[in-house]
Amino acid sequence: MPPHPPLYTASVPVFRHYLDRVAGMVERAGTQALDHRIAESFPARQQFGTAAGFALRVACPLAGRAVPDLPAALGPRLAVARATLGGMRPGEFAGAEGRVIAHRAGFADLEQDGAAFLHLFGMPNFLFHVTMGYAALRAAGVALGKADFDGLHSYPEGFAF
Repeated sequence: MPPHPPLYTASVPVFRHYLDRVAGMVERAGTQALDHRIAESFPARQQFGTAAGFALRVACPLAGRAVPDLPAALGPRLAVARATLGGMRPGEFAGAEGRVIAHRAGFADLEQDGAAFLHLFGMPNFLFHVTMGYAALRAAGVALGKADFDGLHSYPEGFAF
């Protein structure tokens, strides 16, 4: 069996993993903490919602799909994004490196090949919003650690640096 197309491997499984992490953080946070923000940034709720949107805003064009409309509410938004990503198949990403994707970054109109679109625009923006949501929850006093963020680290109870 041939390996999965590289842009599938570098996008869909990563987006799914981190949106699963976000869902867990949201579940632990509670409504009040999700409204917390750092300085003038978006509140955690909006940061996480934006991350979910970015996952599809990036994966769908790479797969040759239209970006679906997402619900405004965070829980359903995460659910739709996760389900849409779960329905994507590696074959849809064949040749994605060579696709030219026209998009906007703020007020800038850009055209990037698929690899640049994912690696220089999509993934950094996705992880920025996940990280800002995580940081806002931490600043609100939600007991989260690195393991909650990446799902890989493990520390003994009470450990601190």
